[in-house]
Amino acid sequence: MRGFSDIVYALMRIIVGFLFSCHGAQKLFGVLGGAGQPHNSQTLVGGIIEFGGGILIAIGLFSAVAAFIASGEMAVAYFTVHAPHGFWPIVNKGELAVAYCFVFLYISTQGDGPFSVRRLLQTRPGKSSPAAMQRV
Repeated sequence: MRGFSDIVYALMRIIVGFLFSCHGAQKLFGVLGGAGQPHNSQTLVGGIIEFGGGILIAIGLFSAVAAFIASGEMAVAYFTVHAPHGFWPIVNKGELAVAYCFVFLYISTQGDGPFSVRRLLQTRPGKSSPAAMQRV
């Protein structure tokens, strides 16, 4: 299965980034069953991080930075929204926040990967080799 690791990583990055951007779209635009119209600055900032960061992660452009910020946002969301309702994530309904937090932490260590917008931009004539920024 190791031969498929680049493809699986890209699929995970794309799908998780897309799903995360959907959460932001709910908060910011009221689509996909969301209320929209953020009522406080924390919801607005969260929506921006989720929507913008999710798109950057999905397309593979500045994924490491976007995922690190998203991981931090999910940690904050867990401890401010979920943890007050119980210690265990299964009880306080924080499993998704914890999963996102650690998936994004992993993505922040791996970067954009081989199937990304950044890789496409690097392979244009006159640009540096793709291997030069493999982990950025």
